[in-house]
Amino acid sequence: MKLYFKYLQILFKSQMQYRTSFWLLTAGQFFIPFAVFAGLYLLFERFGQIKGWQFFEVALCFAVIHMSFSLSECFARGYDMFSSLVVRGDFDRILVRPRSTFIQVLGSKFEFTKAGRLLQSALVLIWALSKLSIEWTPIKAITLVLMVTSGVFIFTGIYILAATMCFWTVQGLEVANIFTDGGREMAQYPLNIYQKWVTRFFTFVIPFGTVNYLPLLYLLGKNNGDDLLYLLTPVLGSLFFLPCLLVWQIGVRHYRSTGS
Repeated sequence: MKLYFKYLQILFKSQMQYRTSFWLLTAGQFFIPFAVFAGLYLLFERFGQIKGWQFFEVALCFAVIHMSFSLSECFARGYDMFSSLVVRGDFDRILVRPRSTFIQVLGSKFEFTKAGRLLQSALVLIWALSKLSIEWTPIKAITLVLMVTSGVFIFTGIYILAATMCFWTVQGLEVANIFTDGGREMAQYPLNIYQKWVTRFFTFVIPFGTVNYLPLLYLLGKNNGDDLLYLLTPVLGSLFFLPCLLVWQIGVRHYRSTGS
C-alpha cells in the first residue's frame, strides 16, 4: 500500500499545478449533481411519497449511493480509463514491473476533483439524518459507514470487470455504463419501488440492494426480520469485489500486447 499512497501523492501534486482549473472542476462537480437532487425534491413536492417512502428517507438513500460512487470514481479511475493503457501499449510496461498489476492500474489515475461531488453528497446525508428520527446506536453508526464502504467496493468491482473486457475488446465497452452511471441513478431510490426482477437482479447479481435498501430498512426501523441479517448485508455486498478480482487475474493471464 506504500506504493499506492506514493501514486496518490504524485498525482495530487501534478493536478495542483493548475490550481484554478482544479478548483473550478471541483466546484462543477459540487453543483452539477444538484440538478439530480432537485429533480428528486420536486418529485416528492408533487407526489408526497413513493410507495411509503418519504423524502428524507430517500434523500438518505441518495446520499449513500452518491458518496459511494464519488469515492469509487475518484480512487478507482485507473480502471475506468484502463482501455487507454491497452491501446497505447502502456500495460506492457506495467507487466514487467515487480509490483501487483492491480495496485499499479489502481494508482495510474485519480480524479481528486470528484471531492466536489462527495461534499455535495455529504451535505445531503447530514441534512437527511438531521430530519429523520433514527434511534442511533453504535451498531447503526457502523452500519451506515459499511453501506458507503460496500458501495465503493461494488462500483470498483464493476469498473474492474469493465477494464478486464479490454483485454479482448481493446476499447472499453459503453455497456459498462449501464451498471455504473445507470446503477447509481437506479440505486438512489429504494429498490422495492421497481419490479421484482429488477430488485432481485440488483440484490443477488450486482448487489446494490445490500447497500441502499436492506440496511436502510434496518436504520429506519422498517425491517420485519432479524436485525443481524439486515446489518450484515453491506459486508455480504462487499464480497462482490472478490470475484471481480479473480476475473481480472484471468484477464491478465490472457493479455496479448497491441504492439503499440
